[in-house]
Amino acid sequence: MADQQSSSPAQEIAAGYASDGGAIELGSVVIDGQADASAAVRLPLATLNRHGLVAGATGTGKTKTLQLIAEQLSASGVPVVLADVKGDLSGLAEQGTGGDKLTARAAETGGDWAPEAFPVQFLSLGTGGKGVPIRASITSFGPILLSKVLGLNETQESTLGLIFHWADQRGLALLDTKDLRAVITHLTSDEGKEDLKGIGGVSAATAGVILRALSNLEAQGGDDFFGEPELDVADLMRRTDAKGVVSLLELDNLQTKPALFSTFLMWLLAELFEELPEEGDLDRPKLVFFFDEAHLLFNDASKAFLDSIEQTVKLIRSKGVGVFFCTQLPTDIPNAVLSQLGARVQHALRAFTPEDQKALAKTVKTYPTTKHYALDEALTSLGTGEAIVTVLSERGAPTPVAWTRLRAPRSKMGSIGAEAITASSATSDLHGKYSETVDRESAYEKLADRVSAPASAGETEAATPDAPERQPESDAEEPGFLSKAMSNPALKSFARSAASALGREVTRGLFGNRRR
Repeated sequence: MADQQSSSPAQEIAAGYASDGGAIELGSVVIDGQADASAAVRLPLATLNRHGLVAGATGTGKTKTLQLIAEQLSASGVPVVLADVKGDLSGLAEQGTGGDKLTARAAETGGDWAPEAFPVQFLSLGTGGKGVPIRASITSFGPILLSKVLGLNETQESTLGLIFHWADQRGLALLDTKDLRAVITHLTSDEGKEDLKGIGGVSAATAGVILRALSNLEAQGGDDFFGEPELDVADLMRRTDAKGVVSLLELDNLQTKPALFSTFLMWLLAELFEELPEEGDLDRPKLVFFFDEAHLLFNDASKAFLDSIEQTVKLIRSKGVGVFFCTQLPTDIPNAVLSQLGARVQHALRAFTPEDQKALAKTVKTYPTTKHYALDEALTSLGTGEAIVTVLSERGAPTPVAWTRLRAPRSKMGSIGAEAITASSATSDLHGKYSETVDRESAYEKLADRVSAPASAGETEAATPDAPERQPESDAEEPGFLSKAMSNPALKSFARSAASALGREVTRGLFGNRRR
């Protein structure tokens, strides 16, 4: 009987998911509609830095899958970053409520269900949300990511990059939108014409287009996201009581600005890439990052933007960071990025239109061949909470394709409510660090001072026409060595150049984001 069981199709598939180290328990193998609770489907923690995809049509259970994976990562001590687009993932902070359905699902998927809550830090982009407000400076965001937010074409993106370079070289910090507005306004003014010519390749008309796009962003409320204090990515990598903290970005107030939230997630990933040291292969990742509604990230993206995403995803795995893209169709992800995603959790697809059928055919081609399922039929027949799965085994080889009945999350499946989120954020240890906006001297103030300086000098001269006579040379204080040295024109020039270089140098990463 044991030999017969070990040779069953479900057990044959499950053998490919055997894991010696820690693993995420996804569920159990389904054959001919029946789940075999002893045939476990696992996702090894050691391969999570090879990234993954969670896809499927609306209502097929993607959000619950994200919740399930996030729970087990947290329980394993791995911090998680999740975007809560629909507001359903806040339930991670509270225990779930049992019932007959959960008991039955646990019996089918091989494990006892028990309620459990997880440490959640609620965050919001800017100051308009319920979570702790987090921000990025314009300088740190960089021209490539900002161009995506502003909807600029490649020519305008190139122009914005030159404007950033000009500001960097002159030590003009771009902290918020008024700083960038001040720089562009200066460059397009009569006073700034010579500066604009000096940049090279920048037309006043293109600069004007960028300025209008910036005005549109401000009109939509996008300006409250940019500024300081800027998020420290170390605050995304915390643990409490041996559990990884789940940083949950509440995005329900950003439905009208999808490009902003998706691009901000990419900024976070780029910051992690620039800040974290090389780690190589670890037994578990240092952090796992989920991109929900990933199609928004790639829609209308420039070549520079797509190239930077590909490079970041390819290289960040050596920093110990895993990235999961979550979307409806695998075809939403460019092939260059899709080819780097080692784990696939594909919920049901719809094939109602010719476009749907083409997407289905392309999806089937991304899976290893299998003798156990007709994948085109399986992908349209999956029930809610079921998925077609393949991952990388601990030895780095693709596992057999498994029709999987997924386990149920242990935390609350649904929102905990706005009041609970607000209360949790108010008592967070990050609240004091990020709640108050800081507006220090930056490009806006420096350019305003430059404009007012000539007028002030003229007023001073008019008010004091009779300057006191200079003291005779013999009565003057004898200059010291430093004063004599600094009177040397060559030394003065060198000192100015050195101080200028130290103050202005800005090194930028793959996305043009500032490297600290």
